[in-house]
Amino acid sequence: MNPADIKLIVLALLAIGVLVLLVTRYKTNAFIALLLASLLVGGGAVWFAQSPGKPTPYTWLGVAKSFADGLGATMGGIAAVIGLGTMLGKLLAESGGAEVLAKRFAGFFGPTRIQWCIMALALTVGLTTWFAVGLLLLLPILLTLTHETKQPFLKLTLPLLSCLSVMHGVMPPHPGPVVAVDALKASMGHVLIWGFIIGIPVAAIAGPLFAKWAVKRIEAQPPSITQRNTAADSGLRLPGFGLTMFSILLPIALMLIATVAELVFPKGNPIRDAATFIGNPTIALLISVLVATWSLGTGCGYTRAQVLKFTESSIGGVGMTVLVVGGGGGFARVLRDSGVADAIGKVGEMAHLPPLLYGWLVSAFIRVATGSATVAITTASGLLVPIMAAHPEYSENQKALIIVAIGCGSLFLSHLNDAGFWIVKDCLGLSVNQTLKTWTVCETIVGIVGMLLCLVAFYLVTGGWG
Repeated sequence: MNPADIKLIVLALLAIGVLVLLVTRYKTNAFIALLLASLLVGGGAVWFAQSPGKPTPYTWLGVAKSFADGLGATMGGIAAVIGLGTMLGKLLAESGGAEVLAKRFAGFFGPTRIQWCIMALALTVGLTTWFAVGLLLLLPILLTLTHETKQPFLKLTLPLLSCLSVMHGVMPPHPGPVVAVDALKASMGHVLIWGFIIGIPVAAIAGPLFAKWAVKRIEAQPPSITQRNTAADSGLRLPGFGLTMFSILLPIALMLIATVAELVFPKGNPIRDAATFIGNPTIALLISVLVATWSLGTGCGYTRAQVLKFTESSIGGVGMTVLVVGGGGGFARVLRDSGVADAIGKVGEMAHLPPLLYGWLVSAFIRVATGSATVAITTASGLLVPIMAAHPEYSENQKALIIVAIGCGSLFLSHLNDAGFWIVKDCLGLSVNQTLKTWTVCETIVGIVGMLLCLVAFYLVTGGWG
């Protein structure tokens, strides 16, 4: 490691600090802030690389091209996934499918195990919906169950938050994990499997177990329940439980089928090719949305025009998110092309950190700095690309565990610069202090416990740290 590498690392830290200030203190649009931070890193790298009488290897035009290429590559890989996933979540919300799931799960688990009912609901809904969408979707059910069972509010709330958060951070087809899978050339199916194996215990520790401690020390009252209009007067009907479950689980099943086909059939086999095609996240979600337009749309009494309006209106709410995700990809590409990624990689090599732990640390650092889980995953996976290139022997299980660890790091220590922090506070009627003591601690537990379980699993799978 030479002085130039140290300068680049300091430059990257400065750029992230500027990014935080722009987003939090000066309320700058997140995409613009990412673009400005990219120009700071790239411009600094250009200045450091200048040498009298020699051409500059990295130019200002190169910085602009790097950002554009990174944005395009990221958007090309996940824009369709985000859009289709949001459409599916909107149809689930409008059809009343979440209410159907709540009643069936509550009847199955019973009043004494209502926490596990909440977890099952959150895990099911969180598979295909964004964190904020899932929270808003399940909030009326959470409040109803709280009032009906007379359970402490936090006893039911924390399991819901932990499960939705874990699903959003580590499970495809959510955008962050999808970006990491694409960047590290991993198997989507393996990430899904290890996401469940690691994510469910993590959610149980950060949810029900932490809730037992929290309810004794933190007082929180649930918001009042608002009355909902029934669908009977308008001629609409709720979807059946089986159809709702099928609609939600269909994209996951198609992706898992693709993984099984890759393990069973050789390359070039037509069955494997067909399964890989339908298991592609974009195609799987497309098929699922088409099915849901009937099962959660016209089949429930909505007209085709109403279903079209649902799908179109759902995209409006995530347009800025898609752009910010692309900006995170552009920032990561500038970090790579300017040499910052290689410099940070040398630090990891000098410290002899396993790629899994290194990826978690980078992701956690960017999460705390920027407040965005998706930007943290996007940037950390981009920085890991040159490190992973030095380990071509890594199996799909090893790659999947590294991605799950990065996802857990991206959830670490949510605080005031995270939009999710304010969504939780406002939706649940908590004060800032209560949100810090509950949501922030819950996310910190998710990050740390997830990293520890990933390390243990990685060691058991490979017989070493790699």
